[in-house]
Amino acid sequence: MSKAVFYHAGCPVCVSAEQDILNLIPQNQVEVVHLGTDKAQVGVAERAGVKSVPALVLSNGNVLHINFGASIEDLK
Repeated sequence: MSKAVFYHAGCPVCVSAEQDILNLIPQNQVEVVHLGTDKAQVGVAERAGVKSVPALVLSNGNVLHINFGASIEDLK
């Protein structure tokens, strides 16, 4: 089974969502990607369907957009 991927940009909304996600999903089942510091992953997130962060991309490809911290366009 592949991991879920949680994308965020480091803002307070994102950090709070990250903590909630890691309390719900075992850390070995979710990869956390900080798009504010890892700009190379912005295109990967966008191709996965991420429109804004924080967002959780499930192993089945579904994207869950959580609240609104920043548009993916703002991270480019």
